[in-house]
Amino acid sequence: MSGVSESRKIRVAVVGTGEFGRNHARVYRELGGVELVGVYDQSPQRAAAVAKEFQAPVLGSLEELQGHADAVSVAVPTVAHARVGCQLLGMGLDVLVEKPMAVDLTEADALLAAAKKNKRILQVGHVERFNPAVRAVEPILNRPLFFEVHRLGVFTPRSLDVDVIYDLMIHDLDILLALVNEPVMEVKAVGIPVLSDKVDIAHARLEFAGGAVANVTASRVSTERVRKMRFFQQREYVSLDYTRRDALRVGVKRPGPQPELGFEKLPAPAVEPLHAELEVFVEASRTRHEPPTNGAAGREALALAGRVMASIQEHAARVQPEALAAREITTL
Repeated sequence: MSGVSESRKIRVAVVGTGEFGRNHARVYRELGGVELVGVYDQSPQRAAAVAKEFQAPVLGSLEELQGHADAVSVAVPTVAHARVGCQLLGMGLDVLVEKPMAVDLTEADALLAAAKKNKRILQVGHVERFNPAVRAVEPILNRPLFFEVHRLGVFTPRSLDVDVIYDLMIHDLDILLALVNEPVMEVKAVGIPVLSDKVDIAHARLEFAGGAVANVTASRVSTERVRKMRFFQQREYVSLDYTRRDALRVGVKRPGPQPELGFEKLPAPAVEPLHAELEVFVEASRTRHEPPTNGAAGREALALAGRVMASIQEHAARVQPEALAAREITTL
């Protein structure tokens, strides 16, 4: 199917008007060449509030989108991603589904199959891939061999229905897969519930086919909010701060017995990651070009998250049999 004419606006809608959905509606209203044709939520009151804030119609059902929209953001609870996404894809709509794309690989495959069958764009909301800090380091990658990643957050009641691996760590798993671009050969991980019945803090060690190693820590029980990655390659290391959206390159400026270091702040575009993500989605809907965080990439990140979770369960069963029996750790 050919793309939408450059002269016509892409008609978009938002399904699910919680925190994520509200932000999608906000950004769509800011984008040029886009018409926000409606919002939908199982809570009519919540949908009405977002619709009023961003001057959009309230939809009474998903079926109202048939023939009236080109693309839809799906920001419903994870357990409904596959059901809602497949329905919309079957209606001929392009879909951006929030991360994680599904509760398991079977449902992820159902989304991929629906997108393929209906020749639709399927994008997954791995928004950190569009962080200016990530964009800044992509041109200087030179076979990095070691990564240190920390994604820490203070405890909130949000997203306690999923383990921290699927809530926070999956962002970094997706980025690592994109930056290293090699299969992960070995996964070793530990994690425990702290303030919820799901895993609240986790650490994973990943080894890639080419020898690169990544240590990844995710926590939602920290006293501070940290979003950082460091990677090390020949004669330099690079530090990314996702919160500040910047990156610093540190290398040997002058070699010798007492080498002199050089510091370079990498140029990073001043753009909100969600704004960049939705721009890419709208452009993909217009041109029919696959976005970088397509369904296949989302499935790959979900599969790696599942391997991390399996390693956590294996470790817990080995060292905490009594605790595991009393407080079962489950996947999504």
